[in-house]
Amino acid sequence: MSTVGRIPSGRFRELGPVNWVMAKMAARTVGAPEMHLFTTLGQHRLLFLAWSVYSGRLLRGRLPATDSELVILRVGHLRACEYELQHHRRMARRQGLDAQKQAAIFSWPDSSNGLSGMLSARQVALLRATDELVKDRTVTTGTWRELAGHLDRRELIEFCLLTTQYDGLAATMSALDIPLDNPR
Repeated sequence: MSTVGRIPSGRFRELGPVNWVMAKMAARTVGAPEMHLFTTLGQHRLLFLAWSVYSGRLLRGRLPATDSELVILRVGHLRACEYELQHHRRMARRQGLDAQKQAAIFSWPDSSNGLSGMLSARQVALLRATDELVKDRTVTTGTWRELAGHLDRRELIEFCLLTTQYDGLAATMSALDIPLDNPR
């Protein structure tokens, strides 16, 4: 990943006052000098605003935040999206997914490392469904039944939208080569 994306970060002029403020607030929230995702996408002003509302709603939806973060971490891992992982590792920790639990999420379904026992049946169902939806663009009947044993109808819908939102976002970040906010 480079330090400058394919579309350079926008400033006040390109972002407009609303998107500029949103980008500044987001950067402050994550403790970074700039939130490149926002300063890039924010250049498409109205689309960015609509996406922000949609994305924000998915993060604060019916699914418990722990479930949402587990799904986002798995999508970021499957798509090798370091930008997504950089932000959501921290957010997941705040929801109780510590470093060891995150290692189990990233290494699942490999049971040889002894970490898979840290995952609940609900978490395994979410991981299995996430893997299928990202890799195959659908969820098998058996996996759907397993997931439906843990989620209600609205949560199932939200799971699909959350997973595909972060999968699409990972693809967008990759295509635009958006630089990390806090490079290591």
